[in-house]
Amino acid sequence: MSKGSKKTETVANGDAVAVPDDVGRSVLVVGSDAAGLTAALDLADAGARVTLVEEAPFLGGAFKRHARFPGSGMPAFCRATEVIHRATRHPRIDVMAGTSVSRLRKSDGGFDAAFRTEATRVTDACNECGACVEVCPIKPYDVFNEGLTLRTAIDWPSTPAHETRPNIERETPACTETCPVHIDIRRYVGLVVEGKFAKALAVVRADNPLPAICGRVCPHPCESACNRGHQDEPVAIDAIKRFVADYEASLRRDGKLEWPPAPKRTRKERVAVVGAGPAGLTVAHDLALMGIGSTIFEAAPVPGGMLWLGIPEYRLPRDIIQDEVDYIANMGVEIHYDTPVGPDLTLDDLRKKGFKAIFLGVGAHSGLKLKVPGEDDFEGFMDAIVLLRKINLGDAEKPGNKVIVIGGGNSAIDAARTALRVGCDEVHIVYRRSRREMPANEWEIDAAIEEGVQISYLAAPVRILGEAGKVVGMECVRMELGKLDASGRRRPVPVEGTEFVIEADIIVPAISQRPDIDFLGDDHGLDISRWDSFEIDTRTGQTNVPDVFAGGDDVTGPATVIEAIAAGHLAAKGIAKYLTD
Repeated sequence: MSKGSKKTETVANGDAVAVPDDVGRSVLVVGSDAAGLTAALDLADAGARVTLVEEAPFLGGAFKRHARFPGSGMPAFCRATEVIHRATRHPRIDVMAGTSVSRLRKSDGGFDAAFRTEATRVTDACNECGACVEVCPIKPYDVFNEGLTLRTAIDWPSTPAHETRPNIERETPACTETCPVHIDIRRYVGLVVEGKFAKALAVVRADNPLPAICGRVCPHPCESACNRGHQDEPVAIDAIKRFVADYEASLRRDGKLEWPPAPKRTRKERVAVVGAGPAGLTVAHDLALMGIGSTIFEAAPVPGGMLWLGIPEYRLPRDIIQDEVDYIANMGVEIHYDTPVGPDLTLDDLRKKGFKAIFLGVGAHSGLKLKVPGEDDFEGFMDAIVLLRKINLGDAEKPGNKVIVIGGGNSAIDAARTALRVGCDEVHIVYRRSRREMPANEWEIDAAIEEGVQISYLAAPVRILGEAGKVVGMECVRMELGKLDASGRRRPVPVEGTEFVIEADIIVPAISQRPDIDFLGDDHGLDISRWDSFEIDTRTGQTNVPDVFAGGDDVTGPATVIEAIAAGHLAAKGIAKYLTD
C-alpha cells in the first residue's frame, strides 16, 4: 500500500511490483512470507521506503519445506535465511516483527496506519540453545499449519536466522484457540486463583457479554482442548466463569454493588437490532462500548431468543437471563418487547425512524419436517421448538401421555426431559445413529437416561400410525452405520425386516431448524440461501444490502450460544466500520 498518489501493487507470488515514481514515497508491506519479503526487497531496491510488518515475532511466515521460493528452484527454507538477512539489513526497510496493523485509514493521497506491537518475552540473555522448546509444556495449535498440528508456546524461527530471536507468545493456550470468542482463559482463571473475582469477570466480559448464561449452557470446547486433561482432568473453565458471574450478581442483589456507568455516547448514528437473542445482545453490547446507540426490537414478550424460548428453565434459570440482559440495557441499550419486525414495522420503516444500520439476529425457530408417510394426516405433531416455547412461556399443560421425540441434539434432549417434567407418562427418543454420534452434550444424555427417558439408538421413523385422525404410534426400522457422509459421520442405512412399532399420542420432531424469514415480505432484496439463511460477507457480517447485517443462527443454522456471540462481535465491528466509512 503506497502513501501517495501512486499505488503499489504486488502479485501473489511476489514476482512483479509496480514501484512509485517518487522514491520518497513510503510503502507498507504486511506479511513476511515469500511474497512479502520479495515485494519489500524489490520496492526498497527501487528506492521506496518500506515498512515490513509481521505478526509473528520472527520473519519468514509459513515457509513450507515443500514450497519453492519465487525465482528460485530451491525449497523455500533453503533460501529463507539469505532473504531475511537482506531484508533486515536493507537501509530502506524498517522491520516491525511481532506487530499487527490495528487500523488503516485513507488520508490525503494515501493511508495512515496504526500498529499494535506485542511485548517480547525472551530477553537478550537468550543464547538460542533451544532447550526451552524441548521442555515447554504448553502446546497451542500451530496457526501456520492451519491448526492441524500443535507447537510450543515458544515461537522459534523456522530458519536459522539470527536477525530475529525466539519469543514466548502470550496468548496461545489451546483452550483460548478453541473458544469461538477467544477469551483469555489463562488470565481469568489465574485472577480467580488470586481471589480477584471482579478483575476475572472483566476479562471474561471483554469477549463474552453473557458469562452467567454461557457458564450454564456452553458446551465448553475449551475444556476438551485443555492440556491439563492429559495429566488428570481439564480445568473447570466453564464452572469458574459461572462462579465469577454469579458472585457479582449476588453482590448486586445484596445491594453491595451498583451497575457500572453506561459508556459515553460518542456517535450520533443509531442502529436497529432485530432480535434479542445472544447475537443481537452482543451487537448492542459492543456498539455501546464503541459509543454507538442501538435499539433492540424483539417479537417475543421475553428477552434472550432461544435462551428463554428454547432452553428449559432447569438448565438456565430465567433470573440469570434477566440479569445479563439488564446489564446490557444499563449500558444505554433500548429494548422493545412484543415488537416484531414485519408488515407493521418493515426494514424501510426502521430506516425512516433514523436507524443508519440494521442487524438481523432472528435465530432459527422453524422446525424441519420428517418427510415420512402419515406426517400430515394425523393430529398429534408438535415440533420440539414449539413445545419448548409453549412451556417456557408458562403453559405447562402436558402435550400427551406417551411422547416420541425424534432427533439426537440438545433440543431433542431438552424436549424429552421437559415432557417428563410436565407430567408425560412415557418419553421415548428415536435416534438414527449410535450414541457415539449423538450431537447432544454427553452429560445431558446421561441426565435424560437417569430421569427415565428411553432412547432407541440406530432407529429411524418409517411411517406415522393413526386412528380416528389422531396419532397412535410410529413404525420404525433398525439402522446400521455405513460409509462416511458429508458430515464426517457414518451414514445410517436401514436393515430390512427389522421394523418395529412404538406407541405414542404425541410425536415431537427435533431434527433441526431453519430461519423463518416470512416477516421480511417478498421485496426485501436480501440474498437468501436454499436453507432460508442470510448470505453475508463472512469478514463483516454485511449482507448484499449495504446497511443490513446478520449473524447467529439465521446465518449458520442452529449453533451454540457462544458461536452466536462470536457472530455478534463480528457484525458489531462490521457495522462500526460501515458507519465510519
